[in-house]
Amino acid sequence: MPRYFFHTQIGEDIISDPTGIELRDPDAAWEAARDTIRAALHDPQDQARLMTACLMVTDEAGEVVLEFPFSEAVVLPPLDDPTRH
Repeated sequence: MPRYFFHTQIGEDIISDPTGIELRDPDAAWEAARDTIRAALHDPQDQARLMTACLMVTDEAGEVVLEFPFSEAVVLPPLDDPTRH
């Protein structure tokens, strides 16, 4: 199985993923990226700072497979949701 690495870019800073994870294909890497971002955004204190971040997924050769902006992983409640502020 191919190994994918999930590097986080926040402004000019990059937090590297030195170990990565084995996944079946790029679609699985996209799903893992989305889940990782949503977990990171779970803490309201970090949300504002992370909305400008991007998760860069690379393969074992270091080629960028996908770039996933944190802002694209946000799921807003429906407009008719009474808990929405």
